[in-house]
Amino acid sequence: MLMVAGTLILGDRQVSAQVCGVNLPQLISQCSEYVTIPGPKTPPSEGCCAVVKTIDVSCACNFVTPDVEKRISMDKAVYVGRTCGLKIESGTKCGSKILN
Repeated sequence: MLMVAGTLILGDRQVSAQVCGVNLPQLISQCSEYVTIPGPKTPPSEGCCAVVKTIDVSCACNFVTPDVEKRISMDKAVYVGRTCGLKIESGTKCGSKILN
């Protein structure tokens, strides 16, 4: 959900520089390669983690649409968030997904 905030908001909505506590252009430039479909899970960079640590997860999850879920792997997004130290509780609803 973390990186989701940036990429998902790009969908049909106008991008604001700051959403859910995160700078969207930085989030996209630093983290998109770690959460997009397809590809394996890879550990995020320090730069990505620095941006990710500012995300309000519950806020970001409100922006996860079906279109976002076609482009962003929620499993990878959760992996990146947790790898960066975010507390993402199992059972959190993010878009149509219940996170493990």
